[in-house]
Amino acid sequence: MKTNPLILGLALLCLSTPLLADDDCDDPVANWQPRENLRQKLEAEGWTVYRIKVDDGCYEVKGVAPQDFRAEASYSPASLMLMELEREDDDDDDDRYRHDSDKREGAQNSIQPAAQSNGIVSGRPSVTVE
Repeated sequence: MKTNPLILGLALLCLSTPLLADDDCDDPVANWQPRENLRQKLEAEGWTVYRIKVDDGCYEVKGVAPQDFRAEASYSPASLMLMELEREDDDDDDDRYRHDSDKREGAQNSIQPAAQSNGIVSGRPSVTVE
């Protein structure tokens, strides 16, 4: 018995639909807990939280994880359950989320003598090539 290719194609499409689903949170807004509850929970676990925003229906947190690495994490807004944790790369130039100790170390290493003033321009920036 020959199977109609159209029926076979539709059956495969229906079976593959759950595989194509994204990982967005779909909690009803009425069940969401306040962001401050998530902040308190994370700080109690040892996080340093820099920002909490809503992205694709999830709470997205940027901060420093208890293991002392910069991270971006997604939490379910209703249950405050971790959905995804992503370690931030240290090689990017975005210093907004750098840990306080990293800022202090970087500030100590970047102190340079002021450039001489020629009377026309004051506070001329200096450039260091590494």
